[in-house]
Amino acid sequence: MTLVTAPTLLSEDQALSLIDSVIQQSEAEGVFVSLSANESALSRFSENQMTQNLSRNTFSLSITSYFGKRSASASTTELEPEAIRETIRRSEELARIAPEDPEWVPLLEPQEYEQRTPAFDEPTAAFSPLARGEMVQRVCALSTKAGVEGSGTVSTSTFLQAVGNSRGLRACDRGTNADFSFTARIVDGSSWGQRTAFAVNQLPIELVTQQLIERALSSRQPREVSPGEYPVVFDGAAFKELLSWVIWNLDARAADEGRSFMSRTDEAGNRLGEQLFSPLVQVQRNPAHPLLQFGTFFGNGLSNRYLELIQDGIPQTLSYSRYWAQQQGKEPTGAMYPVVMSGSNQSLADLIAQTERGILVNRAWYVRYVNPKTLEVTGMTRDGTFWIEEGQIAYPIKNLRFNQSLPEMLRDVDALSSVQRVGSSVVPGVRVKAFNFSSVTDSV
Repeated sequence: MTLVTAPTLLSEDQALSLIDSVIQQSEAEGVFVSLSANESALSRFSENQMTQNLSRNTFSLSITSYFGKRSASASTTELEPEAIRETIRRSEELARIAPEDPEWVPLLEPQEYEQRTPAFDEPTAAFSPLARGEMVQRVCALSTKAGVEGSGTVSTSTFLQAVGNSRGLRACDRGTNADFSFTARIVDGSSWGQRTAFAVNQLPIELVTQQLIERALSSRQPREVSPGEYPVVFDGAAFKELLSWVIWNLDARAADEGRSFMSRTDEAGNRLGEQLFSPLVQVQRNPAHPLLQFGTFFGNGLSNRYLELIQDGIPQTLSYSRYWAQQQGKEPTGAMYPVVMSGSNQSLADLIAQTERGILVNRAWYVRYVNPKTLEVTGMTRDGTFWIEEGQIAYPIKNLRFNQSLPEMLRDVDALSSVQRVGSSVVPGVRVKAFNFSSVTDSV
């Protein structure tokens, strides 16, 4: 019986040597090389029993060749020298006949990256199928004892990313990731939760399982409330889903071209520096946050460094692609992740206790645009929605559809809880003074 798994991922030296080899073989005027490797394993369970156990190793080498303003990419999943040579030649052949790119930018020069090492947890990299199975067994036992149907996943991954180009750019990061997702269902009650960490032993699996079981049991026999505007307390997972839409839309080009909630309506330009949100809203791009410890660069080679996004409710920066930064005389930013929002020393229970009447939302689901320019979205609550009365959870309520302007939601933030990691973000629980629900939904 295998108790540990021996990682076979490329080393950083091997990855950078492979990139050097590709660049040396290239006959193009310029070349950009991106390499990614991943070893992942997942155990899936449903109705309180294991249903799937799998592992997957992936490798991808992408080569982009440049001739003037013409470029083309080709990729391979093979490490053999002949396959790599064929990929180089295919990229070059396609680049020679490609149309010129009207938004061409020169290859990125060597960058300065933060002097830190992303999180790499050896026990997570070597986590065995047996250990995952034992975790699943404990979760299923708790579900069975409580009389609920439990389903979800336990997964781990080890990954490496490296980039380089013919101008001397080189970068390589590796890391680990662990994730636990759990859904508990019983008749008309349900709950869902997820925890992510860079180390598998940081996942509070049994604690989260017990909390979600209790939420599912308490969400049975929901009552109906009338649609309308209500104060809302969002669990961190629900708020993260909505905050992400705001961050995605902090795009400089869309704002400057009048296609965004960040566009000015009275003149050209954007609303950077205006007081748009509550002063409690503090958001950063912070890959070095203790709960994240992400890599130091993005897939295009730009630095993934600390960046203030929203300070005291005032947007501080927008996302500039290399092309749009060149057009506007700005510095390119790279992507706006990972997102970290500051919280407080209060708990979610404290926010509920301070709420006279309102709704507790544990999950925002199926969120979609209504109006991209104003950033109005629609979506549904799910997996445990509750009525709050006199500072206490009074009873479960039927799920509601919402139609809400997200900038207005951030404007109405009036209380925060402590933060937690949700996926690749760190967010607090949040209370909002007014949130618009448009109808009752039959979703569970």
